Amino acid sequence: MTASHAESCGGVVQGLNGTIESPGFPHGYPNYANCTWLIITGERNRIQLTFITLALEEDFDIVSVYDGQPLPGNLKMRLSGFMLPSPIVSSGSILSLWFTTDFAVSAQGFKAVYEVLPSHTCGTPGLIPNGVIHGSRYNMGDKIRYSCESGFVLEGHNILTCIVSPGSGAQWDFPSPFCRAEGACGGTLRGTAGSITSPGYPAEYDNNLDCTWSILAEPGDTIALVFNDFLLEDKYDFLEISGTEAPSIW
Repeated sequence: MTASHAESCGGVVQGLNGTIESPGFPHGYPNYANCTWLIITGERNRIQLTFITLALEEDFDIVSVYDGQPLPGNLKMRLSGFMLPSPIVSSGSILSLWFTTDFAVSAQGFKAVYEVLPSHTCGTPGLIPNGVIHGSRYNMGDKIRYSCESGFVLEGHNILTCIVSPGSGAQWDFPSPFCRAEGACGGTLRGTAGSITSPGYPAEYDNNLDCTWSILAEPGDTIALVFNDFLLEDKYDFLEISGTEAPSIW
């Protein structure tokens, strides 16, 4: 597929629900793709976007999701690689996707479904790998609960409540948790807030641990890390924090 053909993808999408796919899905997208989709619904409604498949060349082929028109200040999430995000909900009646690829290496691409939400509903917070969601009502005041399959431990808040959010209708009060394998530690965390604990906390942690957590924010955002409790064996057990402008903090 030539670059001129690739640029013909995208467009304005309307309707109560629908599907958006990268060009050529599932057989691979072209190089030099540059596609923009605008999902538009009526006033006072919002849009929930759920990615079903995501397979892009890491760091080079990117789909950006915007809360509104595709402008830098509206960037909500930037996706690359293979990790599926939680469902994305707009604050207003427009949600945009911008898909760009480089000159080499392709992958399967992406498939996403969207659904129009009334302002009083939060929409599904989504399934989590190796987890179970309990509850099927997502309106203001409703609660859902997460649990993990056997052999996995929940990290984060297990109960989410659909609350009123000033200016953007309803939203969940916490990001979705994740399930880690028992005996394992670390992982990748997304979302606007969350918590990290040493394995077994508040009980004592095990010997010979080696855990790495990666916290991912959107371009232009910063991350604040606040310790509520901290007690390690002095001079023998260490926590290293990297990603700051200064050298790593030990």
